[in-house]
Amino acid sequence: MARKKPGSPQQVIAEACCRVDLAGGTLDLWPLYLFHKNSVTVNFGVNIMTRCQITARDDDHISLISKDTLRGDDFEDLKTLRAAKEHRHALAAQLLRFFEPDCGLNLETNSESPAGAGISGSSALMIAITAALARFTGRKLTLEQIRTISQNVEAQVINVPTGCQDYYPALYGGVNAVHLQPDGIIREAIDVAPEEIEKRFVLIYTGAPRQSGTNNWEVFKAHIDGDSIVQRNFDRIADIADSMHHALAAHDWDEVARLLREEWKQRRTNAPNITTKFIDELIEVARKKGARAAKVCGAGGGGCVIIMTHEDSRDKVSAALAEAGATVLPLQVARKGLQVRSK
Repeated sequence: MARKKPGSPQQVIAEACCRVDLAGGTLDLWPLYLFHKNSVTVNFGVNIMTRCQITARDDDHISLISKDTLRGDDFEDLKTLRAAKEHRHALAAQLLRFFEPDCGLNLETNSESPAGAGISGSSALMIAITAALARFTGRKLTLEQIRTISQNVEAQVINVPTGCQDYYPALYGGVNAVHLQPDGIIREAIDVAPEEIEKRFVLIYTGAPRQSGTNNWEVFKAHIDGDSIVQRNFDRIADIADSMHHALAAHDWDEVARLLREEWKQRRTNAPNITTKFIDELIEVARKKGARAAKVCGAGGGGCVIIMTHEDSRDKVSAALAEAGATVLPLQVARKGLQVRSK
């Protein structure tokens, strides 16, 4: 294998944030959004970060390390990595197959997201690794190309379809409407001050990881197989998400709360296993302390729950949820998207 080319970066560091979804999830799986008018997903980036650091080596060896999961792989060279049938750090290994770096390297990742939290930790990490490898190998990619590669390679790893919405907050941060149309996918920034989100929402982790790909795949199959109930529910979810976009843009917080409650109702109808007894108990605890609405993040079945409160009850709701056994995560809207630096 050739050595790193002179002038190429010897080290690259990339960071990307996780997200909280408010409405329209699962619609972003192709081709579901093609069957529903005005399909959009609404979400915002949170400063729960993922990170990838790549350092060039003087030999052909490839070392992959996941600091948060304590998993890793070591290979004699890229050829050995490509021949391996199993990888402990599968996301990084599959992306290395795609980018084919011309020298040995140490690739280290870290995610602040709890395992299976439903806040797109894996998708954000895919964005960070893809961007880092692109810079390291001299590939000049647009943000949309980074999104496409990340989404497609993640699908190769998890063996089920992946939706597109999770990658946009990692790329841009902020509050987003991801429009899903026959002529393409367009991300629109929603003009909402981050502080308005931060003083009204609480994010908790239930302690139970979930498998988003599995849950989404069951709903996806039901839709494609012609389940009329699921299809009608997605008509309603699409309407809710479109209204959520406009409510946020208008800063109509009463309407945002109503729509969040309606979104959760429709999700539970589509997939009863989206919730658990503990999640229902936590939502009830929050309601008694002044919460206005709540829903699970991502495909549910565990993971995180986002809770909307009145401004003056946020701290009280957070304290009650912590006492009930939830882990209250820091909720700060990400002001920046993907960041890449090299030396």
